[in-house]
Amino acid sequence: MKDLGHAFKGFLYAGLMIKKGEPYLIEYNIRMGDPECQVLMMRLKTDLLKIIDYSTKNKLKKLKIEWNNKNCITIVLCAKGYPFKYIKNSQIKNLVNLSTEKNIQIFHSGTYLKNKKVYSNGGRVLNITVLANSLIKARNVSLNYIKKINWNDGFYRKDIGWKAINNKKL
Repeated sequence: MKDLGHAFKGFLYAGLMIKKGEPYLIEYNIRMGDPECQVLMMRLKTDLLKIIDYSTKNKLKKLKIEWNNKNCITIVLCAKGYPFKYIKNSQIKNLVNLSTEKNIQIFHSGTYLKNKKVYSNGGRVLNITVLANSLIKARNVSLNYIKKINWNDGFYRKDIGWKAINNKKL
């Protein structure tokens, strides 16, 4: 892009599908709210504001960006019917009973708060993101949180992470 006279500053990461061991580009993302980005942010050890500062000053090459070597997974809890006509305005009652910590985060992507209660407002509603020593542990913790949320109007993909786990690429 720079060579074409349109230098880019910002976040840019590729969404890939792996087929028969070969990567295929399916999309570029530049948003910080994507589940893929949430996994990256959980693993990032370098201060994000420092990265942004260095980037705006064209000094990014001088900064060593460090990553946590732990495994991370995000499992998205969607409203029933997604990606088509999905349920809205459904109360998610058990969120108030859950606590998060540094290695376990629940990102709201399709919720709103009304009278101190959380309701769904989108197709992809909650992203349960976990950082752990192994991918299977991260997956199990994420699934445990989904079970504790126990939202009847939600569903999640049950295959997230299994390919890597089955291939022992932990």
